[in-house]
Amino acid sequence: MAQCVQSVQEFIQDTFVPMVAVLCSEAADSSTRKNNLSFAELVRPFCRLTSEVHMRDPNNQSHVIKNLRISVTGIVTQPPQQTAIRKLLSEVVSASQPAEGLVANVITAGDYDLNISDRSVKASVPWYNNWKDTLTQLSSSKFHAATTPWFEAYRECFFQSMSPSDHEFLHHYLACMLVASSRDPDPVDQFLKLSQEQHRIQHSSDYSYPKWFIPNTLKYYVLLHDVSDGEEQRAESVYEEMKQRYGTQGCYLLKFNSRIPSSGADEQIPDPWSQYLNRNNLQNQETCEDDLVPPLNKNKENSTNALELDGLDHPINDGIPNNFKSHPFEEDDLVQSGELDGPHPPKSVEIMNDSVKQNSSSARGLSLTLTDHDRIRQFIQEFTFRGLLPHIEKTIRQLNDQLVSRKGLSRSLFTATKKWFSGSKVPEKTINELKNASSLLYPPEAPELQIRKMADLCFLVQHYDLAYNCYHTAKKDFLNDQAMLYAAGALEMAAASVFLQPGAQRQYPTHYMETAIQTYKDLCKNLMLAERCTLLSAEILKSQAKYSEAATLLIRMTSEDSDLRSALLLEQAAHCFINMRSPMVRKFAFHMILAGHRFGKADQRKHALRCYSQAMQVYKGKGWNLAEDHINFTIGRQSFTLRQLDNAVSAFRHILINDSKQTAAQQEAFLREYLYVYKSVNQSSPDGPLPQLPLPCINSSATRVFFGHDRRPSEGEKQAATHVSLDQEYEREASQQWKELEEQVAAVVNKGTVPLNFQLTQYCLNSQTDNLRFPVAVVEEPVTVEVAFKNPLKVPLLLKDLSLLWKFNFRDFNKSLEGDTRDSISNEKDVHPKASHSIGTEVISEFQINGEETKVARLKLLPHQTGELHILGVVYNLSTVQSASTQDGLDSSPVMQVAGSCLNASNLYSGKSGSKPQIPHNQRHQPSSSDQLEYFHGLSWTEGKTPHGLSVRGRQYLEIQGLRLNNTKEEKTSVKYGSDRRLDPIITEAMPLLEVFFINFPTGLLCGEIRKTYVEFVNVSRCPLTGLKVVCKDPDFFSFGSKTAVLTPLSPTASENCSAYKTVVTDCACMSSALTSSVSPADFGMGTGNPLWVTYVPLPDSVLLPEASVQLPMWLRGPDEEGVHEINFLFYYESTKPHSKLSHRVLRHTAIICTSRSLSVKATACRSNVLEADEQSDSDNLLVFLDVANINTSEAGVREFHIIQVSSGSEHWRLQKCINPAEDKDAKLSSRERAKLCFRATRCQNPEATLCTERKYIFADIVLGSEQIISATTPCADFFFQNCYAARSRKTIPQTTMGPGRPKTGDVTKLVQRCSEVDLNIIVLWKAYVVEDNKQLILEGQLHVALESIGKEACSLPQVQETQEMVLLKFTRPEQPQLPARPSMEQLSHLIKISFHYPEYYDHPFHQKSCENHPLHQAGRGEGSLCFVPVTLVLFNCCQIEVDIIIDLRHKATSPEMLEVHGSFTWLGQTQYKIQLKGQEVYSVPLKACFVHAGVYNLGTPRVFAKLADQSVQCETSQQNSTPALIIINSI
Repeated sequence: MAQCVQSVQEFIQDTFVPMVAVLCSEAADSSTRKNNLSFAELVRPFCRLTSEVHMRDPNNQSHVIKNLRISVTGIVTQPPQQTAIRKLLSEVVSASQPAEGLVANVITAGDYDLNISDRSVKASVPWYNNWKDTLTQLSSSKFHAATTPWFEAYRECFFQSMSPSDHEFLHHYLACMLVASSRDPDPVDQFLKLSQEQHRIQHSSDYSYPKWFIPNTLKYYVLLHDVSDGEEQRAESVYEEMKQRYGTQGCYLLKFNSRIPSSGADEQIPDPWSQYLNRNNLQNQETCEDDLVPPLNKNKENSTNALELDGLDHPINDGIPNNFKSHPFEEDDLVQSGELDGPHPPKSVEIMNDSVKQNSSSARGLSLTLTDHDRIRQFIQEFTFRGLLPHIEKTIRQLNDQLVSRKGLSRSLFTATKKWFSGSKVPEKTINELKNASSLLYPPEAPELQIRKMADLCFLVQHYDLAYNCYHTAKKDFLNDQAMLYAAGALEMAAASVFLQPGAQRQYPTHYMETAIQTYKDLCKNLMLAERCTLLSAEILKSQAKYSEAATLLIRMTSEDSDLRSALLLEQAAHCFINMRSPMVRKFAFHMILAGHRFGKADQRKHALRCYSQAMQVYKGKGWNLAEDHINFTIGRQSFTLRQLDNAVSAFRHILINDSKQTAAQQEAFLREYLYVYKSVNQSSPDGPLPQLPLPCINSSATRVFFGHDRRPSEGEKQAATHVSLDQEYEREASQQWKELEEQVAAVVNKGTVPLNFQLTQYCLNSQTDNLRFPVAVVEEPVTVEVAFKNPLKVPLLLKDLSLLWKFNFRDFNKSLEGDTRDSISNEKDVHPKASHSIGTEVISEFQINGEETKVARLKLLPHQTGELHILGVVYNLSTVQSASTQDGLDSSPVMQVAGSCLNASNLYSGKSGSKPQIPHNQRHQPSSSDQLEYFHGLSWTEGKTPHGLSVRGRQYLEIQGLRLNNTKEEKTSVKYGSDRRLDPIITEAMPLLEVFFINFPTGLLCGEIRKTYVEFVNVSRCPLTGLKVVCKDPDFFSFGSKTAVLTPLSPTASENCSAYKTVVTDCACMSSALTSSVSPADFGMGTGNPLWVTYVPLPDSVLLPEASVQLPMWLRGPDEEGVHEINFLFYYESTKPHSKLSHRVLRHTAIICTSRSLSVKATACRSNVLEADEQSDSDNLLVFLDVANINTSEAGVREFHIIQVSSGSEHWRLQKCINPAEDKDAKLSSRERAKLCFRATRCQNPEATLCTERKYIFADIVLGSEQIISATTPCADFFFQNCYAARSRKTIPQTTMGPGRPKTGDVTKLVQRCSEVDLNIIVLWKAYVVEDNKQLILEGQLHVALESIGKEACSLPQVQETQEMVLLKFTRPEQPQLPARPSMEQLSHLIKISFHYPEYYDHPFHQKSCENHPLHQAGRGEGSLCFVPVTLVLFNCCQIEVDIIIDLRHKATSPEMLEVHGSFTWLGQTQYKIQLKGQEVYSVPLKACFVHAGVYNLGTPRVFAKLADQSVQCETSQQNSTPALIIINSI
């Protein structure tokens, strides 16, 4: 329960205080009115005693009274009406609101942080550890408490408005002050008249109101003396006469108005009346009514107190009319009655209201000084000490004596109560067993009422022990008599007496209060008394930390008869739940919602809004979607009614943007409510900025920005470059490839290095691109922004007039920033005259998003001037899509019916709150105050004539957060985000714009197929372009031809078909020999030092003028690997003029080519045995074997392949002739067929090439058909060089140059390896006959085979590398440092090429007798003559350096069998030779073989050993002889 300013004991004591009436004369009232106060109001701040008071009980025991307060009020002769009381209570609560600007009280309970009230206290989490101490502090301290001043104001006003009842005497008058002025003509006579009037009011049967405690009411005579306007001597004389007549203890002279306002204007006098009279201006209606009452009325109202015991009836003077019938709470009824009981006519309601305002706003106590304050305080103390308390003490004694005498008991009531409690007790009956005896009335002399009267007197003077005894005794008597109203009152006060007793002798009887409340409600049907009892008991239970019982009690008191009371009690019950030891947060929120609901029904809109807002703290973000929607909806409606439009918009916004679980009809109702509220906000501030709309949701991070025109569609055989578009998905790998391509061409342009200020060209920006820099756009080229909208609702949304919101700063980048001071413009209001001339904005008239749909909108801007563009967001008109029933003219669609039922489901604003009948709204009707009232009172504006198609103009910002920074240590340890500049492009001056079209560009090719196509370059801008280049990672796919026009065929010259090659008709006689030609790689763009990826486009004069176009031929070659190939082209170009922001522009194109298998070529080279000693040119030759296979499948429609020509291209080798030419002109290969060809290749001997600095390639063509394809021209040479350089870039072979001196050890291996290397490239040109659509087409192509070394097979197909198996990782420690690699024995055995020159057949007459003294003849080896055959051993040094050679002619037979194989012959002469050969040198050694008899002999017995010169460490290696040298010796 909310904390109160007072303690519970102080609250109960101030609720039940001694009542004192006042009757004033006219002169006395006029004296007090100088201070804008009546006499009762004048003394009210001083009615609390500041010192203790002692009095004696009936046992003559002294009793101490502390902090006693009395209530002094004017006499009212008519009880207040319930309608007036209800109205006053409502106004009191409405006027008391939470103070604004104070720090909120935040209480943490579990996972909840609750903003409760105006103080700040924070309980740590978890709550179950520290909440006990926190709640103890909350309960005990008034500085850290959640206060509800409206509840305290209501409670105070409620207790003040209670009418005195006959069953109790707590609100009966004990005394009456009779007040006269010293200015009266005869003050003593005036006192007599006032006394008679009081007597008439108390004892006349015409007056049943007010109630008086006893017949002999205490009358106290007060003489007022106005110091500023009166004779003090006369006042003293009158006072002396009064003391003689009434006694010194029955009268008092009060001097006041000592201050003259004009003289003491600068003096600051405190205003003690503000805390009583400013709590609520509405409570001052009593003062207002005093102003309306005639003067004599006021005399009666303020002149009814005297010390004398009223036992006599005095005659009524004519000067004091009877005018005490109205209660101050019934001013409306007073005015509506038409007249007042008095000589003056009644005033109007306006006069009354003006009086109230004047009384509340004017200053009070202007004629009083601090001395006068002390005099008034002293007067109250004298009255209490000398008059009131002695009178109460005397009355208690008299009542005690009467009770004792009537019941025959002992004189002391204390002894009597002991006997009563010690005896047998009468069993108490329950409420259900008792009859309804609330109508039972006791006579005033009844002993039961006397006991109750004595108990009330004791309670008023804080004698709670004696009061409890009396209440307990009276309770039994009332229950025995079944007087339930009296019994309930005794139970209520007995429980209060027990609680207020000091020392806590008895336990608080909670059941007493519960029984009293039940009796008041059920039996007596008196809800006011039940409410009073509930308020008292709840405060007591709260002070005892029994919050659960207090909450239950408060909830039981809620009913349908009073929404205001139920709302206040439910709110207090909610505070009880939050203050429990284990806070029940959800119960708090639920009961706050109930309280807000009842506040709304009671027209307490601010309180209803506050309750719902506090409950929202609990339900927000906890998954209670439906409850959260209901709360937000109610908050929105209440805020709208209170004209808190921003809060209303925010509440409805939450309903729409959250993940709503509502039905589609419900969501549409919410949307219409929101649009209506939003439109009201816009109409209230038409000149303000556009509001922020919540729908649809925008995924800002998914925003994409595209710079440039849309891609042109393909037109027939003309295909536009794919470039970049918003239809393409972003791929990080592809983006990296484009970046590498652009960096390559930038490095070429900038002489091999990428510039430091290089900025990658990005045409499409998204969340994955690099957006740290400002993008650059070009004037007159559109900027397209793709915005991703998401409709979270189940109903469609319609966006009208959708466009981008932007801000543009004019700037000329050719000038300095200081010199350019042009202003900036925006299109937010579309009122700037330069907006349309500077930036063209595309507007989408209608953009519909279906329910729960994500849809993108592409919005364009066309800049016309240079500057800085900032795209802020989107602007549009948000509206709903009209349903079918609405379009048919029906007003009550199902959606609207559901919306109305939703708005009225909780009966938030029923007829009890005074709702007006609904007036239909119109779409063009501006909401007035009456419309807002109708909107508030339970009827939705969507019912009836609904403004279908209602739309509001608003905006949404595109707030894009950059990527999180994670580079430095500081960034890694914190959360920082970089900037994202994709929406802030810089608009720069005009640049050339290139468009590329591909004509007859194929989509499918055979592997190695050559196809000629055309490319059209169009400059669509107003600026000329130059420096056109194309970058591609597959340079062997295309060619624009040679730089030399002679080498590029302009048109087909072949006779057979339109060939892409340059062909010449040849003679069949020379088809087997090679036709050679030489070209430089530089003619085809190779060997210039530029990367292979960059290709210059041969534009005429290297410039493409504005609006001009040019078509260039382009040759394509199908990749050697089958499959689908994605080939990226990047076209680079520049402006002819220098540019401040853009150095170049690029155009992207991706070609998709599907290749099919054609031919497979495998080639092998081996050394030829033909070695002539006298022919230096033929000393080094090779045999080249080709294995060509048709690997094409029948799916491609190829019937057969024809090998029409084999060419070679190399700096060192060339094909010489075909060894096994076919009889046909060309080799035909059908499906799965294979052909084998053999060619002889010789080393080129071109002394001119060696002397020339420019490298030359020798092309040799061996024609197998009828036409020669000149392989040294385009396109054959282009693709040949591209293939060669591409292979070299993949596998770089460093060139070794030998200088003078001894070669290094590390170069030995390379030198030996080069002996077996062959730099020979074979080009196989073919034609394929394809049947397509019953037509035969002839395709042509070329395949390349690169022979690298002797004996190693090369293939035209790319070799697929086998994936290595995963092996365990091993860590080894090398024992010795790794030695440089040495050449292998296999490599060393091929240093020398060996050849024997001898006659294959040799005839010799062995039967002729030879010389007898010959050694062989003497040995008996034969009888005939010997045969001597000359043999020449030719040696060729395959290396580039000197080689030492040893020739050993001795036979080295390991067995007799081997000797027989070689035959019996011997070498004559020297058996061993040592020779040194220079690089590439041929050396002949003459030998002579001796044969004994005829036969077949192998002359290859000499062993040749070789080693590199100057390599002493290396030993000689035996050289291999490839073939045996057989000779046939015939005998003749």
